Amino acid sequence: MGKLLTFILLGLVFASTAESRDYKSCKQKIPYSAINCRKHIAYLTDFGGKGDGIASNTAAFKAAFHNLSKVASDGGALLVVPPGKWLTGSFNLASHFTLYIHQKAVILASQDELDYPLIDPLPPYGSGREAPGKRFSSLIVGTNLTDVVVTGGNGTIDGQGEIWWKKFKAKKLKHTRPYLIEILHSTHVQISDLTLTNSPSWHVHPTYCTNVIIERLTILAPIDVPNTDGINPDSCTDTRIRDSYVISGDDCIAVKSGWDQYGIKYGKPTQRLSIRDFTCISPDSAVIALGSEMSGGIRDVRAEGIRALNSQSGVRIKTGVGRGGYVKDIYVRDVEMDTMKYVFWMNGDYGSHPDPGFDPKALPEITNINYRDMVAKNVKIVGALSGIKGDAFTNICMSNVTVAEEEKDGGSLFGKEKETKLPWNCTDVRGVSSKVTPKACPELVEKEVDCAFPTDTLAIDKVKLNQCFVNV
Repeated sequence: MGKLLTFILLGLVFASTAESRDYKSCKQKIPYSAINCRKHIAYLTDFGGKGDGIASNTAAFKAAFHNLSKVASDGGALLVVPPGKWLTGSFNLASHFTLYIHQKAVILASQDELDYPLIDPLPPYGSGREAPGKRFSSLIVGTNLTDVVVTGGNGTIDGQGEIWWKKFKAKKLKHTRPYLIEILHSTHVQISDLTLTNSPSWHVHPTYCTNVIIERLTILAPIDVPNTDGINPDSCTDTRIRDSYVISGDDCIAVKSGWDQYGIKYGKPTQRLSIRDFTCISPDSAVIALGSEMSGGIRDVRAEGIRALNSQSGVRIKTGVGRGGYVKDIYVRDVEMDTMKYVFWMNGDYGSHPDPGFDPKALPEITNINYRDMVAKNVKIVGALSGIKGDAFTNICMSNVTVAEEEKDGGSLFGKEKETKLPWNCTDVRGVSSKVTPKACPELVEKEVDCAFPTDTLAIDKVKLNQCFVNV
């Protein structure tokens, strides 16, 4: 009898025209964009899900992915999270799979530590980032997957992170906080058209992945909570980030590739990263941070169409002795900034380490850093560029950059009477500058030049999404 019921259930769920019993009367066809459309469609309610914001749906999510994965190889499978509030703990995604979150649906992350299995630290980190040893699994996890999509009609994933933040500040957590979405060792990954809020820690963490598309995300976190980064591409190849908006208590985008000796040994860089049309508010951190965990290397990053409001810094490079690795071939253009502490900030003394075993002779290579076509106002410090003694940051280029801060009477802070106090501070750096106002520090030799920006198109930028439809 049990086998017969299972057969009947699978037949209902896996039919290509399958619809939730609770939603048969709602046949609105909604378009969405995805790397692949899906043949098989089911609803979380088909697996016992309850959208009342109280009942746990962890078992329902796990059952859905377990059962739908059996037919995903036959044209792909899609799980709809319908309107409602769906409380859940950690669950795993599957290959050839789309998780679709309806516009009026909210996935609520459980606040119970027991709903997040403890897992080992990532090999290139060697330790939990916040505490030695284990870390909590993320809310939505994918490992060793191909063709996985998390999208929706701007549906919401709410990390309900306040209880985690309080425990972290009170030093009551023995393990590193969970992230909201973490995809590892996967290819052809899409995360798009969602609102992500209040993650216990980082919001989106693609790690050791290739061909990653992150588009049209709204990410919101309190500006006074540390480590609530927006998007953290980590040791990924061929990634694009588009049309997204982040308010955060930490870096809006943090590009990473491993920590000290562990990252050096793992040796997997972040490379060919394209960022366009991105807006950030982060009073205590960077719009785009390169590092500080960059020991596997970061190269060929292209950022343009960047808008920063009330943020600590624009594109910031963070590294230090013991990091090894490199940050090179960085290209940034078309940037507008308003109300900033720093426009340009580079640190060679960002010295946090996973443990005392780092190699003090492992020095990073920071070279070929290009900034052009930038405008900023209401700025406190134009540039603070500090390399490492005996390991200078080289081939830095800045061109067509105008920075100003308006005084109350409408005059410029950088008027003639202020020329002897222009806020630049540069040590152990070398490069050139052209048409930079106020005039750059002497280490950036004035020279008629247009800083480089590649003319080729990355393969990931050529990928076009398909128009798909879902009935809800």
